Amino acid sequence: MDEIESQLDGRPPSNSLFRAKKLILLSLNVLLLAVGSSGGPLVLRLYFLRGGSRKWLSAALQTSGFPLVLPPLLFSFLRRRRRSSFSAAKPAVFFITPPLVLYSVILGLLTGLDNFISAYGASYLPVSTSALLGSTQLGFTALFAFLIVKQKFSEFSINSVVLLTFGAAVLGVHANGNRPTGESQGKYYLGFAMTLAAAVLYALVLPLVELTYKKAKQEITYTLVMEMQCIISFSATAFCVVGMAVNRDFQAISRDAEGYGLGETKYYLVLVSIALLSQCYFQGLVGTIKYSSALLSGVVIAICIPVTEVLGVLCFREKFDGEKGVALALSLWGSASYFYGEYKLNKKREAAVGAVTDGAGENPAPQEHHRSSSVPSLLELQTVR
Repeated sequence: MDEIESQLDGRPPSNSLFRAKKLILLSLNVLLLAVGSSGGPLVLRLYFLRGGSRKWLSAALQTSGFPLVLPPLLFSFLRRRRRSSFSAAKPAVFFITPPLVLYSVILGLLTGLDNFISAYGASYLPVSTSALLGSTQLGFTALFAFLIVKQKFSEFSINSVVLLTFGAAVLGVHANGNRPTGESQGKYYLGFAMTLAAAVLYALVLPLVELTYKKAKQEITYTLVMEMQCIISFSATAFCVVGMAVNRDFQAISRDAEGYGLGETKYYLVLVSIALLSQCYFQGLVGTIKYSSALLSGVVIAICIPVTEVLGVLCFREKFDGEKGVALALSLWGSASYFYGEYKLNKKREAAVGAVTDGAGENPAPQEHHRSSSVPSLLELQTVR
């Protein structure tokens, strides 16, 4: 395992066994990402569709799986301690510094608010509609990245913003055809607005995370990212738990379970599934980026949009009319445009790095040897809901 970690930090693979192990790890993380990305919205919608009503509870569950990150962090520390057993220096228990802890807590509070808004929207919208609206996050991310981290607009990102905006507009104009049976038009539009607001807020969080990485005066490693993710998730969960206490969700959980359409046992099973699938999503996202690239994680998430659409129609008998078909096509087109633009940009960067390395001869810049030491790009932070 040590060999795998050291190789994945940037050194070329030495044998076929290593490549096979890397492929297994990558496949596992891609599977986790696909399951979490497709299954998470479905289970969340199932909770509300069968009688669940506690929005703060469902929001807290989306990040409550963070304790599952602790064993890998413990393993990382034990490995560092074993490596340093022959030296006088003691390994650091944590890589994260106090300023990064503060920034992570702030990001976690914003994430908790976003989870609540997202859960509010999911309580009123069909999962096929909310999945399409969530894809607009890419466009908003490009806008906030331009304003916060000065990321330049390209023709591909502009095209993506326009297409995703039109897709959301198509769904908004034809609300009557998408509204679930028995739901008022006011609640539908409230859910519509909340889901869009969740996409906007999380699109704001992503450039702020990148800004935090840039401001950090230390190496950005995989372990450090996991530590930050743990604190962000803990803070988000704590924020929602406070909301639960204020809204008296703890006292209402038993009543919610008794009146649940699928029965009390399945009520708690659905709650556990929300937490597990959300953690699968985050763990799969980080792992896919680590063992392959952010581009692959974005492609997997984009592919899961139509999968979620189909599962929503099959599982919940949601309508899939022409307007949703047009919105889906615009969403996939916009996502493809964005990721293709990022692909071309990465190719240009690699070509520039190669030219610098060739010019440097036998002494290339050391930071280019280790991908983990560079600041993650905004594409590495994309998490389309």
